[in-house]
Amino acid sequence: MKNIRKSSLWIGSFITLAIIFIPYLLYIHQRISAEATNIETIFGNFEGGIYIKVQTYVYFLFSKLVPLLLLVIWFLTNKHWWVHAIIIPISVYLFQLISVINDSVKYVDEIEFIYSVPLTIIVMVVLYFIRSKIAVYIQAVDLKKEMDETMNHPKPEE
Repeated sequence: MKNIRKSSLWIGSFITLAIIFIPYLLYIHQRISAEATNIETIFGNFEGGIYIKVQTYVYFLFSKLVPLLLLVIWFLTNKHWWVHAIIIPISVYLFQLISVINDSVKYVDEIEFIYSVPLTIIVMVVLYFIRSKIAVYIQAVDLKKEMDETMNHPKPEE
């Protein structure tokens, strides 16, 4: 039991630190020379590609990657029944990230949302189905609250 709590504490701490520090990745492009068209890193050689300057490429890359990472963390740590609705913005950011990385795409952020429409329809149908199934339980809980309130605080008879 202690090991599970300790493990949970470490995982929770790591997720918290990730949520705190991931937004700072948006500023990583400022550390790159504005004139650089090619940069050598430990991960390999980065070129600006269609963006020409590496700084512009890194800016677009992280402007899509940061929200995507935060949405994935939210999706993985959320326990509510509507968690699958988060898949829709995740899919949009994923398609946008792919269009940033793909050099053959001429325009970024133009039509990527269209690729996510089939996924959106599937998620909406699943969420509607789940909501319709739990509607009875929600009504029962509301009725129980109303009955408990009536029992605890009866209306005075006239």
